[in-house]
Amino acid sequence: MVKVKRALISVSDKRNLEEFVKGLNTFGVEILSTGGTAKAISSLGVAVKQVSDYTGFPEMLDGRVKTLHPKIHGGLLALRQNQEHIFQLKEHDIGLIDMVVVNLYPFGNVIKREGVKLEDAIENIDIGGPSMLRSGSKNFRSVAVICNPDRYAEVLNEMRRNNGAIGDETLEKLAVEVFEHTSRYDAAIAAYLGEKLLKHAADFPANLNLSFKKAQDLRYGENPHQRAAFYKDDGIDEPGVSRARQLHGKELSFNNILDLNAAIEIVKDFEEPAVSIIKHTNPCGAATAKTPKKAFLDALNCDRLSAFGCIVGFNKRIEQDTAKTILDEADFVECIIAPSYDPKALDQLKKKKNLRLLEIPGFGAVTKKRDLDMKKVVGGLLVQDRDLKNDAALKVVTRKKPAKAELESLLFAWKISKHVKSNAIVLSKGTKTVGVGAGQMSRVDSVIIAARKAGKLAKSSCMASDAFFPKEDAVQMAKKAGVKAIIQPGGSIRDAEVIKAADKAGIAMVFTGVRHFKH
Repeated sequence: MVKVKRALISVSDKRNLEEFVKGLNTFGVEILSTGGTAKAISSLGVAVKQVSDYTGFPEMLDGRVKTLHPKIHGGLLALRQNQEHIFQLKEHDIGLIDMVVVNLYPFGNVIKREGVKLEDAIENIDIGGPSMLRSGSKNFRSVAVICNPDRYAEVLNEMRRNNGAIGDETLEKLAVEVFEHTSRYDAAIAAYLGEKLLKHAADFPANLNLSFKKAQDLRYGENPHQRAAFYKDDGIDEPGVSRARQLHGKELSFNNILDLNAAIEIVKDFEEPAVSIIKHTNPCGAATAKTPKKAFLDALNCDRLSAFGCIVGFNKRIEQDTAKTILDEADFVECIIAPSYDPKALDQLKKKKNLRLLEIPGFGAVTKKRDLDMKKVVGGLLVQDRDLKNDAALKVVTRKKPAKAELESLLFAWKISKHVKSNAIVLSKGTKTVGVGAGQMSRVDSVIIAARKAGKLAKSSCMASDAFFPKEDAVQMAKKAGVKAIIQPGGSIRDAEVIKAADKAGIAMVFTGVRHFKH
């Protein structure tokens, strides 16, 4: 337990500062401070001593050197139970410092500003702040370290209960929070300078430093016996599920968040009104249309059976007619995610007590930072660029050429196939899916499943495959189902046989040269 007699306070974020310093003052705590923080504290009528007066050394180099002094770090690092340490402090007239309250220069906010210069970013790299925090945290059994303004009330309440002292459990928790905080801070600096100086934005660095902030604990993971939490990357400002606001409904689950991400990433690929209906991260239906209502109905009709308990994504505002249609037509919807909601539509949807409703502010904006796709394996991490490619140099490889309407449908299905677990087959009519075959070990099995899902609607449909056909059996199955045109990457050693099978079946085939595996 630490009795706080002297505190050093230097903060950029001055939230909750008034209540905190006045609270410390009631315990007779001597307050040391620097620059703007000292002025702010003094203006509150609280006695404060400038660090430069305490150390006998002035701030210098435009404020770059303020607290880097033995009287500061000696007072923080000295072991109170070590008599030699205490003797050395007395010998050099160094007093003990029992509390450090520091939050760092706002480097992360500065680099988000439009057109920020490298020089401005560098001047917002805090040196003294992290040094004091780390010194205090290293000596956490004797020094309270606070880097988060939201902790002030908690600390004051404990001091009131303990006559101005702070207990060991709180000291330990505060120290860990500091090291987490400074780690994130350093990671942000390394990422920024790596991009600016070493061009890591176009490459993969030798050491990958990741920093994610916990947004919330989750009830459980994929299964009830697994613990889970959701973390966010504050450096990525692209609208998506991590930036969504929940407006209504039960707490989100681990699986909800995965499915919501899948739902919104599909519809982001389209300018026209688009809707995706997701089960277990795969679309069981997707469509574009002139209105969100029509797109929803077209997507739902692809596979109403599988849509039970689904997540629905929209890329346009949800109006009253769309809300009514969702409630009337869908048996059970878990979550809806959209850019915004008409207030009356929101009221309608809120009548479903447990329906989770999310909106994404700023939908349509593009991220200003490279966002990588990462997949965890035991003891390692796979990192790649996100698959954002939606254009291709199309090549008709069969005697039969697709009509203009067929080509439009093929391209729609091809975009959707990018979001379906491989092996992926998508059947479409116009700009709506009629059958989806996902995640099969054999591509022909995916064709069989998609055709079965489509039923009679498979006749005269268009088919997209996320990767090449290794043999002609999938084309033969497509003919049996009534498919009239196929789009696929090509690139198999048996392309010639596959093309010959398509010609024999009277099916138009287009190569994209672009594969869309999704594991």
